[in-house]
Amino acid sequence: MSEKSLKLPSRPLSRRDAADAINRAFESSDITEICQAIGAAIRDYNVSDIANECGIARQTLYRAFAGGRPKHPNFTTILTVLDALGFQLHVTVRRKARARWALPKAVPPPES
Repeated sequence: MSEKSLKLPSRPLSRRDAADAINRAFESSDITEICQAIGAAIRDYNVSDIANECGIARQTLYRAFAGGRPKHPNFTTILTVLDALGFQLHVTVRRKARARWALPKAVPPPES
């Protein structure tokens, strides 16, 4: 068997690579892509340890982040898994904000 015929699975080279892949997925705002990126990071670490730390069965963890499913993990599960992986979610302001600021509500005068 030649060396060229051996194809190793592509894996993030570092935690930074895994974090970058997850961040790119979040930038897409596509839940399936986000789940797939988190799932790829999960498979690069000891899945049993992550499942135990999250309190989720290993098989459930695999299924939740497989992507391409009509049902996705809830936000608590996503945050718990990111924390178990040693990552945190960080929010930044986009250059072009979509929502407008709410106008301050009028405060009624105090009753005497």
